[in-house]
Amino acid sequence: MGEGPEPELVARAKAGDRTSIDRVLTAVHPFALRYCRARLGHALPGVTAEDLAQQVCLAVLRALPRYEDRGRPFLAFVHRIAVREVADAYRAAARDPLLAELVPDRPDPDVGPEERALTGDDMRRVRPLLNRLTPAAREVLLLRVALGMSAEETAAVVGRSPGSVRTMQHRALATLRSGAAAMVRSAVPQY
Repeated sequence: MGEGPEPELVARAKAGDRTSIDRVLTAVHPFALRYCRARLGHALPGVTAEDLAQQVCLAVLRALPRYEDRGRPFLAFVHRIAVREVADAYRAAARDPLLAELVPDRPDPDVGPEERALTGDDMRRVRPLLNRLTPAAREVLLLRVALGMSAEETAAVVGRSPGSVRTMQHRALATLRSGAAAMVRSAVPQY
């Protein structure tokens, strides 16, 4: 995964150049789609990750005139928009009386790529461990593990240093590892 479109391309798109706008949206769509798939999965009936990624791209298009290059990659800007769009989709589903009955209180445990690898029983045991992590640590794991971003790319997106991202990832994985080990110890019968 690269760092998104070049700043010059983004500047031309911001100025209204249609070809540059198309190229920027083409460049950010794969990131938006992967992010939406990881965050949404099958949790919202009638809402697909593809539709939501399209919403993200439309929101990027609407926000482009207000974009200011502050030395961070453009994907950091796209990430903030994607986070907001996913949250908006969950809020909208909660307000829809028909969907509210269908939407679980928590996201479906089989939504993300890393979660799909786990069986339902495993996920029921792992979810409490994931919930012990801070939202920032879960986001770092999502970007690094599920989306395959490098520490540098993740750092640019979340506004931290690459070293901080690596430390957060290391600590989050250590927390998951120790919690899993404790669960295994408690599940093994003592004779």
